[in-house]
Amino acid sequence: MDKLAGMAMFVRVVEHGSFAAAADISQVSSTMVAKHVRTIEQRLGARLLHRTTRRHQLTEVGRLYYERCKTVLAEVELAESSASELQSAPRGRLRLVAPVSFGTQSLVPALVDYLHENLDVSVDLALDNNPHDLIGEGYELGFHIGELTDTNLVARPLKPYRRILAASPDYLARCGRPETPEDLANHLCLGHSYWRLQGRWHLVGPEGEVREIAIRGRFTTNQGGALRVAALHGAGIVLQPELLLAADLDAGRLEPVLPQWSYKPTPMHLVYAPDRRPTAMLRSVIDFLVARFG
Repeated sequence: MDKLAGMAMFVRVVEHGSFAAAADISQVSSTMVAKHVRTIEQRLGARLLHRTTRRHQLTEVGRLYYERCKTVLAEVELAESSASELQSAPRGRLRLVAPVSFGTQSLVPALVDYLHENLDVSVDLALDNNPHDLIGEGYELGFHIGELTDTNLVARPLKPYRRILAASPDYLARCGRPETPEDLANHLCLGHSYWRLQGRWHLVGPEGEVREIAIRGRFTTNQGGALRVAALHGAGIVLQPELLLAADLDAGRLEPVLPQWSYKPTPMHLVYAPDRRPTAMLRSVIDFLVARFG
């Protein structure tokens, strides 16, 4: 007899208390139920149930076998339902959170591309530089820039977040172009007020060498997008994510400064709660975002 069918029948007997109750649920005869249990006992060489006129009681072996059967049957159900869901189309509402600059400049265009390909999906994107309780706040996905601290989340590594130096052609024409990191001390540098080390940039060179440069400037703000606009208007040299400045560099609105040097690349991860059976929507968007940014 089929082992899985026998396991399922044995579990029904235990959970419903008798052969007759299991037979009614399974729509077979009590004799067939008893045959399933007897076959298992013969195969194992041990009694699983103490049979009484009213109710069947588990033996010690029967109790252990019952727990293992539930685990096996749950895994089988999971495998079949997961395989079935793989064939379903992504649908539903996706909630995710990302840092402001990365989300605005890079993630939004990617999500629009994803929505064009998946017409039954909608997106609710929160942009915030502050850390979030992903699970507690009901987000399916999040982008984390920096070292990971929540070990309860699944983290898919993405391309490191690289910050580069740039300035407008107008500023460089007026003030000259730095040739070494030390030259930055003689230029106007645009400061980010949220950075821990105010007034200093730690730059990494082409051979991995590190320079700590004291900077000065006349404009500071707490948003990378505002620093970009200030740089476009000739206010000084900006140190911001490559993704944020890429379009301006391509169009010539900004020019690279010390292109061999950059801020130490920062790890970036796509994070989400562990789920043994994610939805088709979640699987598809994770695969899409890892392919785009990984």
